[in-house]
Amino acid sequence: MTTSEQDDWQSQLPEAFSNWQNGRRIEEVESMVPDIAGIARGKAIPAKKFSIRARSFLPISIFHLSIAGSYVDHGPTDDWLTESDMVLVPDMATACAVPWADDVTMQVINDLEFPDGTPVPLAPRNVLKRVMNFYREAGWEPIVAPEMEFYLTSPNVDPSDAIEPPVGRTGRKGIGRQAYSIAAVDEYGAVIDDIYAFAEAQGLGIDAITQEGGAGQIEINLPHGDPLTLADQVFYFKRTIREAALKNGCFATFMAKPMKDEPGSAMHIHQSVLDIKTGENIFSDSDGNATELFYGMIAGLQTYLPHTLALLAPYVNSYRRFKTDDAAPVNFEWGSDNRTAGIRIPISSTAARRVENRIVGMDCNPYLAFAANLACGYLGMKKLLKPSEPRSKIAYDGGTSIPRSFNVALELFAENQEIRALLGEEFAANYEQIKLHELDEFLSEISAWEREHLMLNV
Repeated sequence: MTTSEQDDWQSQLPEAFSNWQNGRRIEEVESMVPDIAGIARGKAIPAKKFSIRARSFLPISIFHLSIAGSYVDHGPTDDWLTESDMVLVPDMATACAVPWADDVTMQVINDLEFPDGTPVPLAPRNVLKRVMNFYREAGWEPIVAPEMEFYLTSPNVDPSDAIEPPVGRTGRKGIGRQAYSIAAVDEYGAVIDDIYAFAEAQGLGIDAITQEGGAGQIEINLPHGDPLTLADQVFYFKRTIREAALKNGCFATFMAKPMKDEPGSAMHIHQSVLDIKTGENIFSDSDGNATELFYGMIAGLQTYLPHTLALLAPYVNSYRRFKTDDAAPVNFEWGSDNRTAGIRIPISSTAARRVENRIVGMDCNPYLAFAANLACGYLGMKKLLKPSEPRSKIAYDGGTSIPRSFNVALELFAENQEIRALLGEEFAANYEQIKLHELDEFLSEISAWEREHLMLNV
């Protein structure tokens, strides 16, 4: 790599990275892409070898991996079997520090193209970009704000052992059911401090950190903004939180339901839409009243969320979270300031009028969750669909309308051609096959519950 090429990419580094670098020489670059599960795949490259002009490659087979690491035999062509290459295209706006690394290290997220320059349709980042383009063609700019829930746990080195809360500064394991307790957050103050420090070094924004209802369960609220930028931040935050936990002798998990007697973890998504020309929120008119498009967004979520649940709750474990006694949504009802409804309208000014989807699990891939959520709303707005009557009282009284099993969610995903067309049929078909494979892998396992209750009783 010539000096001019090196200067070229280093001149594009975001301010947060340059401030953290503080004149030090970059030793290594972690060049990454999020796969179907949201796992970081890529290469660690000596900085002197990294160039945004020289092409770097990864095989397309990374998008045929199940969460267990097995390859799923599916595809319209044999490209994945021959492991044909995709071109990594670094998005230098995502470049940031790796503050837990021993050396001065930069990480960067890549877009993926085929050698002829066309986007790879299986890449989750490209799926989200595809849906956002539909909004732009309509003159709309989507805005999102995610809320991330997760658990800190004691180290779990044997998967057959139950997951346990971590030991805090008092020497006790985390006490559950202490939502919004400042003392509970302080119990894991060292981890929280490192999350703050790592986030600042990477230029990642945090609106608030709170204790949730579970033992060792934390929530981080992110600022609102562009969906692609926020998906990148969630992708980075998951890694950041895990590293902060490991530094302090515990684990962090984003499983939807990691512990039997504790609440599940969600990733609530707040979303609004701006008019590209005026910059105004299209959910409010000039008098501050709710618009047809606002109600269309709600109705779109009610109508199409069942068909995207396989992306919002993407594992068998995801469906263990949908229990009313765990303060989780079990329906597609909507209501103003009503947390028992799956779709909530938060208290806000008319300029900040927005819709909150409370159904999404924290185990999702953020790119795919945002894409699915926006696709539902897009269809509702384009068709000017009408929502049901809002629920002002406890929505749990209406029973459970969310599918209670992953196989039902996959059937609903398979049948809706409108959603699949927005996400891209090639992606949808591949995703469906991977998830069917994961379901088969899960069903091949025999659980302790089955051995305890069925072995000698049936």
